[in-house]
Amino acid sequence: MRSNLIYVIFATVLLMAGILVAICLADTVPNAAGVAHEQFNGMQAGGDGAARLEHIGGLAFAFQALLLVLIVCLAALGIAEERRSPELWAYMGGTLLFSLFVWWQMYSGHQAFLETGVTRYFMGFPVATAWQVYGTWLGAIPLIVLYSVGFRKFVFTVEDERKYEQLLEKIAEKSEQ
Repeated sequence: MRSNLIYVIFATVLLMAGILVAICLADTVPNAAGVAHEQFNGMQAGGDGAARLEHIGGLAFAFQALLLVLIVCLAALGIAEERRSPELWAYMGGTLLFSLFVWWQMYSGHQAFLETGVTRYFMGFPVATAWQVYGTWLGAIPLIVLYSVGFRKFVFTVEDERKYEQLLEKIAEKSEQ
């Protein structure tokens, strides 16, 4: 029996490739790579952030969202198909939603700055940067918890361990002969 998950992964990767092509074909903006810094030789200043994202901002957002989908799908692919229960899928869905929420906060925080020019701070960083610094690793914690707490239920059960030990015994017996 073939898992539908591999088709979801394939479609996600195709969509990501399409987005990359669209980004490459998008109109360029002047000084997209930055401009020479007024004070420091060899340093680049960012230039107009809104102009740089004008043609590719939505594409970049979609690409990152698809990357988060891909991460969750690849994590699920590492779990035996017979253990991909509704409970697991609910947890994976929650993980994905949480990661997408963090990404949305990061993106929308940066967009809010570009629109208003006002920088709000959280724990020492501009809000969008704080979401990146604190939220990115926070978004990965649910998968770590699943692997740690659900290891015996989803990843490597007691039955798997028993079969592995039997396999090792068979190999040891054959090597002794």
